[in-house]
Amino acid sequence: MQENSMILSFESSCDETSVAVIKNGNKILSNVVATQIKSHQRFGGVVPEVASRHHIEEITICINDALQRANVTYDDLTAVAVTYGPGLVGALLIGVTAAKVVAWAHNLPLIPINHIAGHIYATNFVKPITFPAMALVVSGGHTELVWMPKEGKFEIIGETRDDAAGEAFDKIGRVLGINYPAGPTVDAMAQKGKDTFAFPRAMEADDNYDFSFSGLKSAFINTVHHADQIGKTLNKNDLAASFEAAVVDVLAEKSQSALEKYPAKEFILAGGVAANHGIRERLASVASKENVEFVKAPLKLCGDNAAMIGAAAAAMQHHQEAGKASLNADPGLEFEWAPNEN
Repeated sequence: MQENSMILSFESSCDETSVAVIKNGNKILSNVVATQIKSHQRFGGVVPEVASRHHIEEITICINDALQRANVTYDDLTAVAVTYGPGLVGALLIGVTAAKVVAWAHNLPLIPINHIAGHIYATNFVKPITFPAMALVVSGGHTELVWMPKEGKFEIIGETRDDAAGEAFDKIGRVLGINYPAGPTVDAMAQKGKDTFAFPRAMEADDNYDFSFSGLKSAFINTVHHADQIGKTLNKNDLAASFEAAVVDVLAEKSQSALEKYPAKEFILAGGVAANHGIRERLASVASKENVEFVKAPLKLCGDNAAMIGAAAAAMQHHQEAGKASLNADPGLEFEWAPNEN
């Protein structure tokens, strides 16, 4: 990691426009986040075209605000970093374009960053990652286990085959009458309820590290709709607790299986859904059982933000090529898959 680095970082993969100034990869001088939640609530989820328009409106405001809050100028910067995937293509393009303009206008190196790597490196604001490490990234668009044998190396060992965990939370939230984003409210309700419904734990015992939450989501929706049809009132807190318990059980089982096979020194929990209390508590227990250090992203940095992109950039800039003028958004960007050892 470069000493005395000063990175201006951009994040615009979904519905947050964020610009940050990060010093030495672990100190946040500013982290401006312009959220679009209210704009998307009336649609029950993120509308890509609306998100892109908001990014266009907010990006230059966020740049100026980030520099001002950090009390730095372009001359103080050593690099520019940006999320270039995965995410919504139109949203990504706004951040990538803005970052390229700043980088070339001020003769600064451009560091392209994978959004998922950003989530993982949010833990650098807690402590430097100890390798080899295993990361569970749980968000609205992603649920995956990532093996990191060394710095700069990311290998997917398992991912969701359908809905991401966060997406499932939002979808059952609509059934409960909760506004988008539903995850935090469902989590709060779950803390008040009990696991009284026998919702499925899909793929929990399968001999792989993949996830599936569509069946759980469908079982939840069918349970609520059936109760409505026969005029039965269900306890919403118990519904939330039962749904969350099913998600947590699968995440915990898959994570424990992965930690039993891979010689990790550190287990990282990151992503927007990593703010969920039930998930944080249960996975801390898994890490303790496997005698692995458990590190979770700070609550305020679990969601999408540019600070995490700056942290990843500081760590990754010597492990990859600098971005070129041809850098483009890559909405389907993925890490490589771990070699099949079976």
